[in-house]
Amino acid sequence: MGIERLLSQRNITATANRLLVLQYMVAQHTAVSLKMLEAAMPRMERSTIYRTLKTFEVQKLIHAIDDGTGITKYGLCATSCDCALHDQHLHFHCLQCERTTCMKDRIALHHLPEQYEIESAHLVLKGRCADCN
Repeated sequence: MGIERLLSQRNITATANRLLVLQYMVAQHTAVSLKMLEAAMPRMERSTIYRTLKTFEVQKLIHAIDDGTGITKYGLCATSCDCALHDQHLHFHCLQCERTTCMKDRIALHHLPEQYEIESAHLVLKGRCADCN
């Protein structure tokens, strides 16, 4: 699927900067951090990259990942994703290469007692990825 189509599906105007950021994210096949994007796009200001990420996140094109490293990473959402709690999936963080990857299988979060109300979930498995193992 084309980069411009991904943006239009989420009602995001296709500016040059947004196209560059999304193209980079699609090519990585892993979650990316603001720092990674800055290194890949030295001519783009940090604030522009950050605003682009926030636009993508609000429009549910990407989701933020807390992988326990203290650095927020961003992963692409599936076409059908609405980033609601019923659409959570696992993330895998490699302790050797430090890449974080979205695992596409969905999990169900329904085994909590009634009096608990989930507002967010951070589901991260840690170990060695296939490349490092």
